[in-house]
Amino acid sequence: MRDVLSQIIKWWSAGEKFGLATVVGTFRSAPRPPGAAMAVLGGEAVGSVSGGCVEGAVYELAQEVTATGEPVLQRYGVSDDEAFSVGLTCGGIIDILVEPVSRDTYPELGEVAASIAAREPVAVATVLSGPGRAGARRVVWPDRASGSLGAPRLDAAIDDDARGMLAQGLTGIRRYGARGERRLDDLSVFVQSFAPPPKLLVFGAIDFAAAVARIGKFLGYHVVVCDARPVFATEKRFPDADEVVVKWPHDYLTSVTVDERTVICVLTHDPKFDVPLLEVALRTRAGYVGAMGSRRTHDDRIARLREAGLTDEELARLRSPIGLDLGARTPEETAVAIAAELIQLRWGGSGRPLTDTTGRIHGEI
Repeated sequence: MRDVLSQIIKWWSAGEKFGLATVVGTFRSAPRPPGAAMAVLGGEAVGSVSGGCVEGAVYELAQEVTATGEPVLQRYGVSDDEAFSVGLTCGGIIDILVEPVSRDTYPELGEVAASIAAREPVAVATVLSGPGRAGARRVVWPDRASGSLGAPRLDAAIDDDARGMLAQGLTGIRRYGARGERRLDDLSVFVQSFAPPPKLLVFGAIDFAAAVARIGKFLGYHVVVCDARPVFATEKRFPDADEVVVKWPHDYLTSVTVDERTVICVLTHDPKFDVPLLEVALRTRAGYVGAMGSRRTHDDRIARLREAGLTDEELARLRSPIGLDLGARTPEETAVAIAAELIQLRWGGSGRPLTDTTGRIHGEI
């Protein structure tokens, strides 16, 4: 929903009633992940749920839902007769919730939008099917909640699960009994997490860092560039970074929150900077720690880190030399190689050319 939020909040604020289609489930080679959305008001549509495969059908359904006021859970997939009209030519299957949205049906939308803008974690839980009212919604923050799915115990269960999903940045379906029983699956609830963007911490104010900051921002990270040298660590040199910090890298890293979604890229290839920094980084919860440098630099760095007391298990977390083997030479090409490794690790890709692989292109989400 992030992609369409700026437009739908305008419609919502103006008192309009519109249709909102959200991908809630995917199977096989689905083109868009859960949470992808398209909004429809009259003859205008914004966003996408399938990259073009079923947009026409969803557009029509969104208009019907807006008129009737009743949400619809619709499945789209391939059929022999309709593969190019309302099916997914990629062979996947997607479940889409299409619901009417207005200030009356979704009174919390303004608060949700404000939280997203302020980078405050918020999750939206919506009943898809089963006992109770389809489309019932509860909005969950780390410290409060609003709305109800229909039963106090169900609300309590979803509050716990939604907060856990928020902490991991997860979006997906959870199943319960009608009163929140966790061992039943009578009722399906879609939980969409709007966690703050993950951090990309780039250390070393060099030309490679500028390219990494640029592609990191493109991929949706909150990008921080850090270097101890004020003449190099400037906002003018790194216009794509959200923050530029002048501080010794290891001191800065000990002062910020690092979680499993955090990416740390060490591009200094200077022992006085990167060894103390990696000594800290490899003992954090960061999901990715990579360091740039030659094979010789890597071997020397590993030896120094062992002398500093790091274990084999800690050293095994280090991605060095950083990035996938693309033959990259320029800063921009190197940034693509680093981004490719991040994407591969996130989604479990093989890193091989698709022409050399068989089976699904997109794994299960």
